[in-house]
Amino acid sequence: MKLTVKKLAVYLSLLAIGGGAGLLGGRFILPQSRPFQDLKAVTVALPPQTVAPLPVGGAIAPTGGDNVNFIAAAVQKTGPAVVRINATRKVANPISDALKNPLLRRFFGEDEQPVPQERIERGTGSGFILSQDGQLLTNAHVVADTDTVLVTLKDGRTFEGKVSGVDPVTDVAVVKINADKLPTVKLGNSQNLIPGQWAIAIGNPLGLDNTVTIGIISATDRTSVQVGIPDKRVSFIQTDAAINPGNSGGPLLNAQGEVIGVNTAIRADAQGLGFAIPIETAARIASELFTKGRAEHPFLGIEMVDLSPTKKQQINQESNLNIKHDSGVVVKGVLEKSPAQKGGLLPGDLIQKLNRKPVKTAAQVQKVVESSSVGDILEMEVNRNGKIETLKVVSGAYPEK
Repeated sequence: MKLTVKKLAVYLSLLAIGGGAGLLGGRFILPQSRPFQDLKAVTVALPPQTVAPLPVGGAIAPTGGDNVNFIAAAVQKTGPAVVRINATRKVANPISDALKNPLLRRFFGEDEQPVPQERIERGTGSGFILSQDGQLLTNAHVVADTDTVLVTLKDGRTFEGKVSGVDPVTDVAVVKINADKLPTVKLGNSQNLIPGQWAIAIGNPLGLDNTVTIGIISATDRTSVQVGIPDKRVSFIQTDAAINPGNSGGPLLNAQGEVIGVNTAIRADAQGLGFAIPIETAARIASELFTKGRAEHPFLGIEMVDLSPTKKQQINQESNLNIKHDSGVVVKGVLEKSPAQKGGLLPGDLIQKLNRKPVKTAAQVQKVVESSSVGDILEMEVNRNGKIETLKVVSGAYPEK
């Protein structure tokens, strides 16, 4: 029995259904970007000539004699600095790898035409311009491990981009193009966002350039575990502005057109839930990537849990701990030889204050740690078996593996 290479490819694809990362709809489907699969586009558009309710701090600007609502004004302000990023990479051809098996070679015949050792994958994402001389910010999963990067501006100009740095821990990457006098975005403030505020997303979803969607800030400080990408260290902004494959790396704006986040992920098991990296985190990482080529992340080496009566009972049953509190942040585990262990933290400690400020959730603790630098001394007040202890922990560098 002999099959052609084409039939062999179909056979092997059937064997591989549901496995691994691959190409879907012409876009990279990487492990960290699986939340982008199987989602339908949902956009919200205002009827022509309609003026939306003006939010606090918003503005209505006239253009060509017509009234333009605050959404359009924000897009006109920031849209020219949003870019499309087309990336390609070479990956091993699974058919070629399979034919290395002598049994398969004999079964399918050895006189077929040679099978290419590699295949080309192409992906499309978004990004935005930080500086007039061509510094761009995008997601790491858009440009990681790529061979070529092409950046297309809204005015149609195309430039070859160089990936200056990638940080998989936060999913932030930076790209440089050789150009000058480029339009740039204005960075806003995401620290005081309130659920219900306007949120505007610009990007290239599904290859549809310069698409604008609108929604609200749905929540803040979502943990990476809640989002479904536990290997990241980010407190995400949640929004219901429609985000789809290709939006990755594009900006999330406030009503004034300022960037408050980097659109990154959506959950495959839900509709209308999008997540963005806060701009303060993204900008800090981008600065380190441009200056040093890598980003350092402070690390303590503890496993924290937000307590509830049910969680307390579960932890006490699973371990030798005797936790008595029903709320707060408890240290469930401490890594050996970690900064936390060296600083004296123990499993069962209830973290009450960090740098003399009260903390009530693990997300708050993580946020303070992330905003510090490697080598900083963090003062921690803990409740240990009813006694208050004050410890000083020197943050270390996040381990590469």
